[in-house]
Amino acid sequence: MLLLAGLRADPARAQAGAIHGDYLGTLGPLHLKLHITAAADGTLNGTLDSPDQGASGIPCADFRLQGNTLSFAVPAVRGSWQGTVGSDGTTLSGTWNQGTPMALNFTRDTFVAASTPSAVDGFWLGTLQTPRQSLRIQLTVKSDRAGHESCALDSPDQGAYDLACGNVAWSGGDLSFEVAQVHGHWRGKLSGDGQALLGTWSQGAPLPLTFQRQAKPLLPPPPPKTSYERAIAPVDAAAMQAVLSRDFARALKAGVLSPATSAGVAIGVVKNGVPRVFGWGTAAADSIFEIGSLTKTFTGLVLAQMVAQGKVKLDEPVRELLPPGTVARPAGAEITLLDLVTQHSGLPRLPDNLDPADPHNPYSDYRALNLYQFLARHGVERPVEPPFQYSNLGVGLLGQALADRAGTTYAKLVSEEVIAPLQLSDTGVSLSAGQQARFIQGHTFDNQPARAWDLDALAGAGALHSTAADMLSFLEANLHPERLAATGSGATRTLAAALTQSHEPRAEAGNVKIAFAWFYDPQTQDYWHNGAAGGCSSFAFFNRQADYAGVVLVNRTISSAGSSLADLLGQHIIQRLVGASAISFAD
Repeated sequence: MLLLAGLRADPARAQAGAIHGDYLGTLGPLHLKLHITAAADGTLNGTLDSPDQGASGIPCADFRLQGNTLSFAVPAVRGSWQGTVGSDGTTLSGTWNQGTPMALNFTRDTFVAASTPSAVDGFWLGTLQTPRQSLRIQLTVKSDRAGHESCALDSPDQGAYDLACGNVAWSGGDLSFEVAQVHGHWRGKLSGDGQALLGTWSQGAPLPLTFQRQAKPLLPPPPPKTSYERAIAPVDAAAMQAVLSRDFARALKAGVLSPATSAGVAIGVVKNGVPRVFGWGTAAADSIFEIGSLTKTFTGLVLAQMVAQGKVKLDEPVRELLPPGTVARPAGAEITLLDLVTQHSGLPRLPDNLDPADPHNPYSDYRALNLYQFLARHGVERPVEPPFQYSNLGVGLLGQALADRAGTTYAKLVSEEVIAPLQLSDTGVSLSAGQQARFIQGHTFDNQPARAWDLDALAGAGALHSTAADMLSFLEANLHPERLAATGSGATRTLAAALTQSHEPRAEAGNVKIAFAWFYDPQTQDYWHNGAAGGCSSFAFFNRQADYAGVVLVNRTISSAGSSLADLLGQHIIQRLVGASAISFAD
């Protein structure tokens, strides 16, 4: 394994040696393993493995350890990590930045294999026959020297690897385990000859799933390499469609945007006051998409509106907006509205009582009562100096709390405070019959038809639908709040001031900053956010200094490893707007 020497951040050898070892982390659905070594002089070195992407030994560089603050870079993927080392060296808590900052925490790998494997240890492969498709499922089981079993699940056909098992039970030939990440569990028996596991997988309706012992595991394919088109002069909005048609010619004919994929893409772009909206494939310019987490930027603006109107305060505890008696007042500091909108609440990505009846529509039956029950048990105490941690739960809670304060639903609140004042006629939580006719069919990342998602208590995190034209109008308002007339209803009068306030960076998010849900890069001065839902993905950006903005809506969701076609298309458009080398879609 090739190791690149990092920069020595602290001459204290003991301090560096304390974090020597292997660490396991999860970045969304992507599982990572970090290997850190310390030289005799305290210099740190390391490599990173990404088994879901078939990558191992990726060199890390520029290790810096100062006190309990650690950072390092991964040049090969243009990424970096920054965070803190736990007092005992067993945890690394921080943020990964590779464009969009995401929480990435590592825990020291303390597993020591048993000297004699158990009868169920090994690699197993089965086929899960669903109503829509056949999926290969791989299981890796291992036991430690204390006799405890652990396992991990792979779904190679969905590009998902190393999903951690929980509550593993092995006794008398019976094996059972849960996979919390997909809300599923398996129960069955080891065959008499020890070569098969016979049982049932439950993730809604139970399905038979038998595993056969394998000599070696299936490995994930290597990640695709990113290539770049040469830079050209900065492109204006009027010429963008022609430039992109040329850039994407091969992809539109036989690649990721071809008719065979059922791809539908709607794009809106504006530069120096000139807007353009166009669509490709199965999408028309007025097609309606799920916009997923772009909803969070609307929720952030609702918060800014209610602050400007004197209805809430940024430092107000979220507890005070909820129905009386929902959650006890903590002994320490409380989670505030600002903590929620800047993703610094300390809340997990999702509540642990999210147990959908339909895994293909996972948020539809998560009601306000479920959310309040989670909070009553979890509490609303604010951790000391909480790091950036992306949380659908946190922003979903913010949307519900603001609606509670206003005495209405999130759908009505976002309409009154943002959608109606900006005259976004095709944006909302629910669709009319006419809009439903323009609602594009979504797809999984591997191009299978997907069900759209319905969100209830967590609507503020991802419930909105919209068109490229409406989203471009929303972005133009963000570009030029000063052009909005401060007349009419209270929501209209405060909108310009609220937009301006929502752009103010309020906290760190790795190597970038975060405003009211918008991420902000001080170097490029771009604001951006992305999103994904059941069958769609999205990417939006604006730059007030350079006077450009854009949105990409795609009828395909992200992969299990987090790969997003909307993100790649959006980055390509930004690169063309500024005259930089652009991500290639020719392969």
